Amino acid sequence: MNIENAKSQMRKGMLEYCVLLLLKHRPSYASDIIQQLKNAELLVVEGTLYPLLTRLKNDGLLCYEWQESTQGPPRKYYALSPEGEKFLEGLEGAWTELSNTVNYLKNIHLINNKEEK
Repeated sequence: MNIENAKSQMRKGMLEYCVLLLLKHRPSYASDIIQQLKNAELLVVEGTLYPLLTRLKNDGLLCYEWQESTQGPPRKYYALSPEGEKFLEGLEGAWTELSNTVNYLKNIHLINNKEEK
């Protein structure tokens, strides 16, 4: 099994959630989203992000507006729609459950040692 492939699949599974989290805080354009993900050490390229943004918009989870830019053409700023905010709340609950499960499994040897004493 290839570890890089496994890591790539894990990142793909988290990407939608991470993008929605970023847009919860403020509307952003695609390059800004990529930079924020890079700052969080989650590397994403435009060829991955743009189809995701389009799908989320088509699903009604995002809306966008064009804003003039001082550095070139207008930029499309994405934001969560009301449906997107509700969807994110559901994902946050799922993330908490998943995170708790992984942390439990990572620390199961500690739990077993306590039970043996």
